[in-house]
Amino acid sequence: MNKSTPKIYRTTNWSSYNRALINRGNIAIWFDPATQWYAPSKGKQGRNQTYSDAAI
Repeated sequence: MNKSTPKIYRTTNWSSYNRALINRGNIAIWFDPATQWYAPSKGKQGRNQTYSDAAI
């Protein structure tokens, strides 16, 4: 069986492509000081969660 050659995609809009590469690693995170970081005790057996679901 012969493998077909992969398609080659050529970039036509270089300015947009370069901006996309720069923004690829950009992660914006907002922290709300009123967020409950530590999980409350549930009163059940076993270990409690350390962090709340909102913090994760």
